[in-house]
Parts: sequence; structure tokens; C-alpha cells
Amino acid sequence: MNLSLMICGPLIRKESNLELVKAKIIGNMEQITKEDLEYFRRKLLSDIEQLLELNRNSHEFDWLRSKAIRKLMDISPATLQNLRISGQIRFKKILGSYYYNKTDLLKLFSDED
Repeated sequence: MNLSLMICGPLIRKESNLELVKAKIIGNMEQITKEDLEYFRRKLLSDIEQLLELNRNSHEFDWLRSKAIRKLMDISPATLQNLRISGQIRFKKILGSYYYNKTDLLKLFSDED
């Protein structure tokens, strides 16, 4: 038997196995066409537009940072902190910043009048 065939034989078999595996993988995959991608793009944009429309109609996302609330309500940082600690207003802490619900504060201060 030829020495080069003995040495290269396993390599040839490995390469043919690799090609066989590649063919099986590619054969099992679905092809995605440009039309599929275009449909996906239109569907995604439509879904995003619907979510944005829901957001516009909802006042749930009317949250402002501490500085904006203090300026709007003309209150001190300590007053805002006391309202938060006493549970009179809703707040969220995101990455170290406090956000307050504007409608809660407007309602609280209008009730005091």
C-alpha cells in the first residue's frame, strides 16, 4: 500500500464527512427570501406603531425626574423626599435617579387647596 494514501486516507474521509454534515445542515434549514424579510419588516413596524399609539393614549408613562418635579411644583428636595418616604406619591428608582408620577403630584397638591 502506498504510504501517502495511508497517511492522507483518514484526512480525505474526515473532509468528506464534514461535507456530508454541512449538506445535512443546509438541507434542514429553511431558506429566507427577500420577500420574507420585507414581510417581517412591515409586520415589525406595524407592531411598533401600535405600541406607540397605545403609549400616546395612556397617561401611565407620565413620569418625571426629581428636578423637573421640584421646578414644576416649586418645592424643595426635602419636601419631595418626605412625600416619597411617607408614601403619599408613587416613585420609581432607576439607575440611581428617582422618577415621580406627575398626575399623583398634581392631584396631591390640588387636594391641599
